[in-house]
Amino acid sequence: MGADVPLRVPRYRVHPNARWLWAAEGLLVAVIFGGASASAWFAVPADAGAARTIADVLPWVALPLAVALVVVQPLWRYRIHRWEITDQVVYTQVGWLTRTWRIVPVARIQTVDTTRGPVQQLLGLSTVIIRTASHAGSTDIEHLAAGTADAVAHDLALRANAVRDEVT
Repeated sequence: MGADVPLRVPRYRVHPNARWLWAAEGLLVAVIFGGASASAWFAVPADAGAARTIADVLPWVALPLAVALVVVQPLWRYRIHRWEITDQVVYTQVGWLTRTWRIVPVARIQTVDTTRGPVQQLLGLSTVIIRTASHAGSTDIEHLAAGTADAVAHDLALRANAVRDEVT
């Protein structure tokens, strides 16, 4: 991989159904936090001083957190998560609060797999797992349409094998 491979934003977005998956994950966290804050509100006695103040504030924190996790986070992540495969490299960009860009040379790819979790299956999504000899050089392309993921994995495996055959 030489200087002719630019660092840039990948071209393709993940499947739109990824927003529903991220919203469901956010809802789960919001329900757990909301339940914990409600439990604290009911469990802490009125004369408990600072503990009561914290218990009174927690529900007011839970509501904006729930909105952020269920509404804002999926929309924001959908704008950020991208992927692209060229003849030479696989580009990925992920994140919400912190963004991670990764460039994996096709020549370094050792294995390509697909996986579908239970919620991904319900939404018709799949993840392509790309592994190199170094874990730090590996990447995943999450939440593609299942058919697209299968085609990408097959194509990448063929390309990686062809490049390896040229080198050896």
